[in-house]
Amino acid sequence: MNEKKILVIEDEDHLAEGIKLNLKLKGHQVERASNGQEGLEIWKQYKPDLIVLDIMMPIMDGYQVLENIRKVDSKLPILILSAKNEAADKVKALQKGVDDYLEKPFDLEEFLLRVERLLLRGEWSQSEVDQLDDIYNFGPFTIDFVQCHFLNRGKKVSLTIQELKVLRLFIAHQGKPVTREQLLKEGWGYDEGTHTRTLDNFMVRLRKYFEADPKNPEYFKSVRGVGYRFDP
Repeated sequence: MNEKKILVIEDEDHLAEGIKLNLKLKGHQVERASNGQEGLEIWKQYKPDLIVLDIMMPIMDGYQVLENIRKVDSKLPILILSAKNEAADKVKALQKGVDDYLEKPFDLEEFLLRVERLLLRGEWSQSEVDQLDDIYNFGPFTIDFVQCHFLNRGKKVSLTIQELKVLRLFIAHQGKPVTREQLLKEGWGYDEGTHTRTLDNFMVRLRKYFEADPKNPEYFKSVRGVGYRFDP
């Protein structure tokens, strides 16, 4: 993988230095911020390819950092590392637009794998976006793949490149079950047999976007023992 610029926003010195060292050993440039406010300032100047973000920090927490970045950039890959491991914390982060969420303490190899996958996803180029149908309509929704948002009865909601990529995969197989393995491989680049909650957390966010009742989905349905099916 080519050298990438990564920003680590983490207030624990020992952990932050360990992360920096291992990312640099992978060939990346790494900057570090010790609180959320400093993180936002460095983000504006440094223009990273990926952000590793803690939630519980002084001055400004990770949720606030995430919100501020997503107002400006819906595509930048962001990975949260947090000791907050309740489902509600993960859902909140997903709702605010995080791409991946890893609990502390974490396995270093898994962390580095997730970073690599997020960086690969970030390389999904504008030319690839342009090859998609510009507009897709279903129910009350209009998805704009070029402008990276959808409309719900006139209300605009921004979408990340990752969200658009998986939506496109569902649309290409509409009405048919798509296996977890296929979604993880084509949507995230995970190898076969990888065990991760990435897809489950992603589907929580997708249903929050498009389902009137996320617990009883109309469009994005679970297929027991297989994966998911998109029924427009």
